[in-house]
Amino acid sequence: MRDEPLVSVVIPAYRCRQSIKKAIDSVLIQKVKLEILVLDDCPEDQLDQVMEEYKKDQRIRYIKNKKNLGAAATRNKGVKMARGRYIAFLDADDWWAEGKLKKQLAVMKEKNVVLCSTARELVTEDGKRTGKVISVPERITYQKMLLGNCVACSSVLVRREAMETVPMDHEDCHEDYLAWLKILRKYGDGYGINEPLLKYRLSSKGKSGNKIHAAGMTWKVYRYMGFPMRKCVKYFMGYAFCGVWKYASASKRKKEISQIHRESQQES
Repeated sequence: MRDEPLVSVVIPAYRCRQSIKKAIDSVLIQKVKLEILVLDDCPEDQLDQVMEEYKKDQRIRYIKNKKNLGAAATRNKGVKMARGRYIAFLDADDWWAEGKLKKQLAVMKEKNVVLCSTARELVTEDGKRTGKVISVPERITYQKMLLGNCVACSSVLVRREAMETVPMDHEDCHEDYLAWLKILRKYGDGYGINEPLLKYRLSSKGKSGNKIHAAGMTWKVYRYMGFPMRKCVKYFMGYAFCGVWKYASASKRKKEISQIHRESQQES
């Protein structure tokens, strides 16, 4: 119908009252017909006070979970409630650059793909931009993705029917990575826009903060994909090799970010 949004933006909200306003405001400046679904997964966070500012904006729907569901189930709930033809996910501590959705919609139409991701710029926990960018390949293939996840969840734009067919599950692993693999296997290649249209906040509390733990969850992704043991070993070895190759630059990047963070604290 003519009054329905083109894009539904799903924002899982968990202990984020200090950061979510920046996320929401970055969506509202997108020049695309959209709706925002903020799903409060932490009632004790008093998010109501922040959301009061947006209560008159018809584009925003604020939903409170009766109990804590976790990120994956909360995103799935948002997808079920969505009215848009496309789904975009945004974590409440990240934000977008202006024009992100418009660029992705144009690319998805031109390339006829169901999924599009972008590069991301890393920001410190207190929101300071670092200038450090994690790139994304132009062609996002199933085979390449088996060696590691290059798709940041907060950067994704995906056709709604794909997310309805392949919901996120198994929160004991990288549930978003698992979903992207299944979507690419079912629908074909995705497309990457190698511009830092996502500002990605670094956090030591995230699932990927501990590398050994992250590796274990990647192993679980392969198992949940239903691969026989020999394939799991093959892909995990490839993942590990790519991880070693990235380690030097990642370590250097971490030191640079720590230095930037220290300098910003001294300035303040």
